[in-house]
Amino acid sequence: MTFLPSPASAPSTRKNTRTSALRRRQSCHNRFRTSSIFAWPLGAAGLLLLALNTLFWSALLFPFALLKLALPARAVRQRLDIVLNGIARAWITCNDGWIRMTQQQPWDVQGASALRYDDWYLVNCNHQSWVDIFVLQRVLNGRIPLLKFFLKQQLIYVPVIGLAWWALDFPFMKRHGKTALRRNPALRQQDRETTRRACEKFSLVPTSVMVFAEGTRFTEAKHRTQASPYRHLLKPKAGALAFAIDAMGEKFGSLIDVTIVYPDGAPSFWQLACGRSGRVAVRVREHRIPATFCQGDYGGDAAFRREFHRWLAGQWEEKDLLIETVLTDAARLE
Repeated sequence: MTFLPSPASAPSTRKNTRTSALRRRQSCHNRFRTSSIFAWPLGAAGLLLLALNTLFWSALLFPFALLKLALPARAVRQRLDIVLNGIARAWITCNDGWIRMTQQQPWDVQGASALRYDDWYLVNCNHQSWVDIFVLQRVLNGRIPLLKFFLKQQLIYVPVIGLAWWALDFPFMKRHGKTALRRNPALRQQDRETTRRACEKFSLVPTSVMVFAEGTRFTEAKHRTQASPYRHLLKPKAGALAFAIDAMGEKFGSLIDVTIVYPDGAPSFWQLACGRSGRVAVRVREHRIPATFCQGDYGGDAAFRREFHRWLAGQWEEKDLLIETVLTDAARLE
């Protein structure tokens, strides 16, 4: 797989950037400790609100999901999908309420106002924390159709929410290691078939298909192990994006590239619940998907695969520079 590296920065600049980031993280962690007397009750209340909100809307969701299972006709499914997605949006709206009330600092969001709700989107984002999902849902809820994530197969067994994901047609993917794929290349076809079946369901009503191209959460250890050419990102994996474009064809109006930056360090969910997520910056950009990508064979055409990698690597270079700019601007405000 070919990746184009980001422009190299001077060693002193990179060192200063990392030192500044480390200081910001340390300052953020100190703030968590000094405020712990208030953070724990607030965090417990946040978890309770999330649990009650999930139970309430799931109780409304499951009967419609069972009805869709019993009546699989296309016309019925189309109407029920609208209802199910509406319930999911209500769940997100309620989560947005307690997140907005508990966070100490306003979020810096740019680029989301021009999006349209009545279209299909492919959404790509960098990945640092479970908090990313709540950030994406809060920023994009009501602006684009409901986000549908590709999930690990094991997550279907998570109590309540696993069944909710199943009811909403979230695709569950089996993760195959490189060794297993080398031994049995047919496993790649399983993921492609799972993507195709999921996208067939998404074609009934406007949907946003969400992909974390890095495939895992960013950590400094993973960054070093990969020898990633990017300063703030892991190497992107093109397969999921390519399969989704192949399956949906020209249904996607465009690709929405979301960049999430945590100037004070990536928070955990507990820190979010405690109102101590720190500063959150989100940049949303819309890209046209080349028409040729809708007809290409990513798995069987090496030339097409190289072209797709170059396209994604170009976006990753821009994203890496954007993160650097946001961090630099945030450092000036400290």
